Amino acid sequence: MKKIAFAALLGALAAACNTTDQRIAGAAVGAGTGAVVAGPVGAVAGGAVGAITAPTVTRETRRAVRRSNNY
Repeated sequence: MKKIAFAALLGALAAACNTTDQRIAGAAVGAGTGAVVAGPVGAVAGGAVGAITAPTVTRETRRAVRRSNNY
């Protein structure tokens, strides 16, 4: 049962990302940061968090750049 729930969670998280590029870049940055802070366990956790939050971070960064260019 746990395997099915875990697979469903991974599927939902993967579907939440806009593009594969954002997901890969977010996972790479998160894993690097996590490895520096907490070693191998941090790398895994940081990679997962980075992959999940990458589309939101990208969207907000683009919005901030557009605002700064207009003023």
